[in-house]
Amino acid sequence: MIIAVDTHTHTDVSHHAYSSLEENLAAARRRGMEGLAVTNHGPALANDGAVLWHFSSLKNFPLYVKGLRLIKGAEVNIMNPEGDIDLDNYSLAPLELVVASMHTPCFDPHLGSEAVTRGYINALERHKKINVIGHMGDGRYKCDYRAVLEKVKATGRIVEINHHSFDVRKGSGENCREIALICKEMEIPVVLSTDAHFSEDVGEVDNSVRMLKEIGFPEELILNTGLKKLAGYLDLEI
Repeated sequence: MIIAVDTHTHTDVSHHAYSSLEENLAAARRRGMEGLAVTNHGPALANDGAVLWHFSSLKNFPLYVKGLRLIKGAEVNIMNPEGDIDLDNYSLAPLELVVASMHTPCFDPHLGSEAVTRGYINALERHKKINVIGHMGDGRYKCDYRAVLEKVKATGRIVEINHHSFDVRKGSGENCREIALICKEMEIPVVLSTDAHFSEDVGEVDNSVRMLKEIGFPEELILNTGLKKLAGYLDLEI
């Protein structure tokens, strides 16, 4: 299986990523992809997130760059159980794809599973610009997956299966499998993303594909196997 659009990538605007946007786009073109989402970290990720102006300025980017659909996005941080995020409405306004995730500098994992569950649910309830729940399989943020996914289903959102997590987030393989099984049962759409921090990783989702094949996950629920398919769900201009 080949993904046509990578829905979660970082450029060197996020300081622990190491490639420019142009390098990421070139890598996507080499792989024959149709689109690329640029989703740098929100500003609350200490010493790593982009400034607010980065996100509001994305409105100036063209729709296509050398044949690739450039999707303007962000990876926002869920900050607390109340579901606060680290981008304001002005910064969110031009964005076409918003991934909402939890990171340790922003949300204390020691608050426990109930707090994490409330954080996800409240963020989805309060912030209509959120499209995707990012790397929910992170073992540090175990939660009531079914409760969160019921809110995802009810609000028409998307779940990310994050290739990067299998390698760097302890317990993610088992957790992602559990999440994917619930998504299969509830017919919740997913995207396969790389969370690439280096250009050579753009489009690389073998970990996710392997796991989804093992559980017989239906390909029709994977939205980013075609640009038109993803654009139709997100109501993107193409």
